[in-house]
Amino acid sequence: METALYLIPVTLGDTAIERVLPAYNADIIRGIRHFIVEDVRSARRFLRKVDATFPIDDSTFYPLNKHTAAEAIAGYLTPLLEGQPMGVISEAGCPAVADPGADVVALAQQRRLKVVPLVGPSSIILSVMGSGFNGQSFAFHGYLPIDPGERVRKLKELEQRVYAEHQTQLFIETPYRNRKMMEEILRTCRPQTKLCVAAGITCPEEYICTRSVKEWKGHLPALDKIPCIFLLYK
Repeated sequence: METALYLIPVTLGDTAIERVLPAYNADIIRGIRHFIVEDVRSARRFLRKVDATFPIDDSTFYPLNKHTAAEAIAGYLTPLLEGQPMGVISEAGCPAVADPGADVVALAQQRRLKVVPLVGPSSIILSVMGSGFNGQSFAFHGYLPIDPGERVRKLKELEQRVYAEHQTQLFIETPYRNRKMMEEILRTCRPQTKLCVAAGITCPEEYICTRSVKEWKGHLPALDKIPCIFLLYK
């Protein structure tokens, strides 16, 4: 196989591999023995899910998360420089998109190494597709501020961008705070502003629903344990 840094998508939840990942990905994965991963245990589980006979014990895993030192990342691409293919695996979805994997991809690009993104599920893209909002211009903001005052100011800022720039605004919250986030949106945003809640995408519990802020009031779904993306538009 070609020597490259392969960006390997992972299922977004307990979803069958064949439902969201092409067989080609499995063929590529079987040829790799060096993996840069967000979480070693979840990466090992994913590889076993791809192929129950995958030689985990013959593979090397390099952890890459918010605690990884920059000098450690600099050495992760040594196998690739020596001619061996490498893979990047995030905890869920597509690596390097709202993910620390972007750091090692940037390093590979700086060193003129080949980077190959593989096809797979992205909750960001899938939520935009299912929302009915502007897919020509959108922005993902990750987590909003924890401080209540700062969070309200951020929500108002994002809503203003919706109307001023005609741009879809996306953000996330930890699952146990999903309901509080929705309540904050309903208190803060204009009645006519549209809110899409996209939860459990590609999983059995998938829920994607778009309503105005006014229509959402009194009808909040129970999503306290499900990963969600919130989208605002007009």
